Amino acid sequence: MKTYVMIPTYNERENIGKLILEILHLEIPDLHVVVVDDNSPDGTAGEVKKYATMHPEVELLLRTTNRGRGSAGVAGFQYTLDHGAECVVEMDADFSHHPRYIPDMLNAIQNADLVIGSRFVSGGRDVNRGIVRRLVTFLAGVYVRILLGLKINDVSSGYRCFRRKVLEDIQLDSMISTGPSIVSEVFYKAHVKGFSIREIPIEFEDRIHGETKLNYKVLLKTLLMVLKFKRLHKKGLLFKTSGKSLEI
Repeated sequence: MKTYVMIPTYNERENIGKLILEILHLEIPDLHVVVVDDNSPDGTAGEVKKYATMHPEVELLLRTTNRGRGSAGVAGFQYTLDHGAECVVEMDADFSHHPRYIPDMLNAIQNADLVIGSRFVSGGRDVNRGIVRRLVTFLAGVYVRILLGLKINDVSSGYRCFRRKVLEDIQLDSMISTGPSIVSEVFYKAHVKGFSIREIPIEFEDRIHGETKLNYKVLLKTLLMVLKFKRLHKKGLLFKTSGKSLEI
């Protein structure tokens, strides 16, 4: 099964090389890594190129326009489909998503359409984060689950494994998220399409190197976007709308 690990990045030079090596050391057959970099000023792309010259299974998708977490994710997903991926693992570059869980995700995907690396199922943990951030994550999760009707414990997890058919059927060209709300949009569209979703436990550990891109302004924007997804679905436009102009 041809598998791609897709990693959106912005200013992750300190982490990306080590992460790539950790993934390659898993020795999973027909495994490829594509780093989707938004032209990071810290030289992340150059670091990826260095590893790509030594490992042909490592690839770089460098983006210089329409940048953002959401659009990077969509571009990365489309890249993997165009290159024949049958299975796609999406993860962050900061080691909050540790590569050691990839084999478990690929095993679980044999009996599901979408697998989530979850902090909030039995065996999962949320490590090295303060009480305020944990409370915000909990409350935001309750809001998203109730509003969108998702039966997912960790609705903000960006550590996910997809069968090809999921990414094809959720219509990537209809995505309206350019930022972190892409996580909720993908979950919601997969839910609406009726795909089976499974969560497996992971230990989520806050980043050691680099700075988080999430702040309260971004969080508020993300929560408002969740309302927009719901309204679009009620109007029958969830899979018929495209264009960044709908992003709040």
